[in-house]
Amino acid sequence: MKRKFAGLTAVAVTSALLLAGCSTGGASGSGGGEGDELTMWVIGGDTPQELRDYLTTEFKDQTGATLKIEEQTWGDIITNLTTKLPDAKNTPDVTEIGNTQSPTFTNAGAFLDISDMYDELGGDDLLPSFVEVGAVDGANYTLPYYFGSRYVFARKDVFAEAGVNQPATLDEFNAAVKTIAETNPRGIENFSGFWLGGQDWRNGISWIFANGGDIAQYKDGKWVATLDSPESLKGLEQLQEIYQVASKAPNDAKDESIWTYVNDSDKRGAEGAEEATTLGAASILAPGWAHWSIGDLVEGADGPAREWNDNTFAAYPLPGVDGEPAPVFAGGSNIGISAKTQHPELAKDLMRIIFSEEYQTMLGKNGLGPANQKYVGSLGDDQFAKALVDSASNSKLTPAAPGWAAIEAKNIMEEFFSQIRDAKDLEALAVETNAKLDALLNQS
Repeated sequence: MKRKFAGLTAVAVTSALLLAGCSTGGASGSGGGEGDELTMWVIGGDTPQELRDYLTTEFKDQTGATLKIEEQTWGDIITNLTTKLPDAKNTPDVTEIGNTQSPTFTNAGAFLDISDMYDELGGDDLLPSFVEVGAVDGANYTLPYYFGSRYVFARKDVFAEAGVNQPATLDEFNAAVKTIAETNPRGIENFSGFWLGGQDWRNGISWIFANGGDIAQYKDGKWVATLDSPESLKGLEQLQEIYQVASKAPNDAKDESIWTYVNDSDKRGAEGAEEATTLGAASILAPGWAHWSIGDLVEGADGPAREWNDNTFAAYPLPGVDGEPAPVFAGGSNIGISAKTQHPELAKDLMRIIFSEEYQTMLGKNGLGPANQKYVGSLGDDQFAKALVDSASNSKLTPAAPGWAAIEAKNIMEEFFSQIRDAKDLEALAVETNAKLDALLNQS
């Protein structure tokens, strides 16, 4: 079986490159050993140095070969995967890939079929939604690497000043953040009850999911966009009210470093403040690892640092319409073996190390949700671990459609969300966006 690997995005290579989707491509060697080198790509800094050191050391001890870990950026990863994966001489042997990017590349035949390793690497204990986006026709090509489900980070002090309790349902949350923005207890110009950037669809999509809507559904053998369904429109109506009343974020704002807004809420705009600011928010929705960047500013041994204060901050899942955790978009990555690897057996050895109890536990201890749900206890038992596990219990991903990477590359969801605040007709906007999605969803 072969799939064409070309035309994935606007930055994709222009010629049609073929990858053997169910074979090892140009790889014909054995497991290798001393003197061999394996290349692994990680994206961004989410895999900390401690974990990278463990992988290189353990891989050397177990195989005698050298593991070279190279860091890619999220901005360049689709381009680099598109151009390097088909090239047997330059392909990474094992690579991290964004969970929403995985369907496009797995459908294109970019990864080795590792179905025979599924049970060995964790099987049904692996996060199901991530397994799904890495599978094609019942075969496994990429598996979950780590998850970072989103939950609420709130200023308890600001909520108290506004006379608002921690909300128990989505309706209560919507009302609370609007009340805080309208009363503005901190006296800060453009103060948000809930900071939601106009292009921040990965957080905003939770309101569509919570009301039973979807971006798209698989019907009659193909993916069909459903942003105009009654359920999706209800979520869009709630989002529009939040954008218009509760959030002062600009229409072009994304979800970059949004923890600064809850951190800056202690800088009052009133007379006598040590430092005035036009920023500030009472709450945000962010992946669990954001808690390392949230807290009171204290002087540390290496300079100013953030220190979490339970009297100031709270962390909890976004409540759903029924009081259970709302379905939120689960951030995180998958991982797979290049179909063009020259060292398939060594690559499988590395996968065994990554999915071992030791490494999965290390992920959890570093605040990353481990792929294997047997080891979520390694996250700890504090409020962050509880919020992460609870929010992940009802999390969702984007459609496992072959064309989703192209949709992300064209920023269709960013464009759609940036128009919600000022839309005169939400249904017309949804129908217009559906057409853009339908044109790409089923393309591989």
